[in-house]
Amino acid sequence: MTALTLSTAGAATLRADALVVGVAKGAKGPVVAPGAEAVDKAFDGKLASVLETLGASGAEGEVTKLPAPSSLKVPVIMAVGLGPVPEKDEAFTAESLRRAAGVAARALAGSKKAAFALPVEASEDAEAIAEGALLGAYSFTAYQGGEKDAKNAKTGNGNGPKQPLAEVALLGAKPRDKAYKAAAERAIALTEEINRARDLVNTPPNDLTPEAFAAVATAAGKEHGIKVQVLDEKALLKGGFGGILGVGQGSQNPPRLVKLSYTHSKAAKTLALVGKGITYDSGGISLKPAGHNETMKCDMSGAAAVFAAVVAAARLGLAVNVTGWLALAENMPSGSATRPGDVLRMYSGKTVEVLNTDAEGRLVLGDALTRACEENPDAIVDVATLTGAMVMALGNRTFGIMANDDAFRTSIHEIAEEVGEQSWPMPLPTELRKGMDSPTADIANMGERMGGGLVAGLFLKEFVGEGITWAHLDIAGPAFHEGAPFGYTPKGGTGSAIRTLVKLAERTADGDLG
Repeated sequence: MTALTLSTAGAATLRADALVVGVAKGAKGPVVAPGAEAVDKAFDGKLASVLETLGASGAEGEVTKLPAPSSLKVPVIMAVGLGPVPEKDEAFTAESLRRAAGVAARALAGSKKAAFALPVEASEDAEAIAEGALLGAYSFTAYQGGEKDAKNAKTGNGNGPKQPLAEVALLGAKPRDKAYKAAAERAIALTEEINRARDLVNTPPNDLTPEAFAAVATAAGKEHGIKVQVLDEKALLKGGFGGILGVGQGSQNPPRLVKLSYTHSKAAKTLALVGKGITYDSGGISLKPAGHNETMKCDMSGAAAVFAAVVAAARLGLAVNVTGWLALAENMPSGSATRPGDVLRMYSGKTVEVLNTDAEGRLVLGDALTRACEENPDAIVDVATLTGAMVMALGNRTFGIMANDDAFRTSIHEIAEEVGEQSWPMPLPTELRKGMDSPTADIANMGERMGGGLVAGLFLKEFVGEGITWAHLDIAGPAFHEGAPFGYTPKGGTGSAIRTLVKLAERTADGDLG
């Protein structure tokens, strides 16, 4: 894991493998951003001109490396684009700093130490830079490179992958200031849990079974003082969790329902989080077509997000009770698998006609939502890679938000925007509910094809207790990134929605649930 330090040294005196500075896109060419004054001085005030000569414009995501003058203690200067110069009296946004730091950290893989001299006007800026750098430095190398290659991993020689940047030294922060210290501590705790969630999402499904995921949660609970309860297949059968059992019955790896309980002595509110944890989704008997199976290890991203959020809340000591529910199952076709046309009796007592076994996430969530509501939380949020329809509607980088309370939906959308996660509020049109009417059961697990993401949300709403504030986050688009890395977002698991959930927990602790 990449280390973070708040350095009191100046850009001209700190020793490191590289010094990262910001450059913005101005009307007449690149503009050196605040924080790089000492570096610009070392270039006789001509750093912007040198960068322009090298082709830099200051555009977001742009990286330009150049040798450092002898007056500096670093061999390399890395100028990273921040995007357009802010309007008068405005500063660079937290997200622009976060993305720039992420780009730089990823480009410095294999380095031991890098100093970041990006614009810092307040502790919030320092936190954004720290988050971006620690998230951008992430790489998943657990299954790459043999024993021989591991010897060369730090430099990237041989066939082994380069190791992440080892240390980020953040300049411009104030190490003795309480606000800056708190910002650094929050960034470390949050990014470590996001990166752990990314690891879980990226782990091959032959290693991350429901039982294995439950074991990870149990170990984390012991480490961070979180009470963990695991219901195995026998307990699920005894409890009547027909949705989770129905989805998992086709696999040789039986399902689990994991409850994580973080409590605080001064908490006045309780927030319940429910995550879809399909450790592999073949589609079941309704088998997915060719080309749609290869990344389905990511179908447990919702459970990973919930797990990470609960652990982060515990590490930050938030004055709120947070309960996480991980609905874990593997959806496989076999002689024992649920068939289209089967009827399952859910934990709530409702019966569901299964018209499509690939609409399995709503089945495990239905059981977990009902169970979570029994404890009467002040609010409940479920997170799931639920529908391809949501990807069609919002693309690969934006998650949808549905809720039974407009103010709560708006609050979550605003929180997501604040922490730099793209989201969009979506409706729950009542007319779509009729499409799930079944002549055999209380409800079918499929409805109208058009608006399929909204239909799934309406299905989940059926399992939310009366009077309980609820929201549903469909992260099917941003949970797993198949393209080239950008900003602080890697290829593979992203940790989508975790920052939103943690900020929601913080708001709840402060008495502002929304």
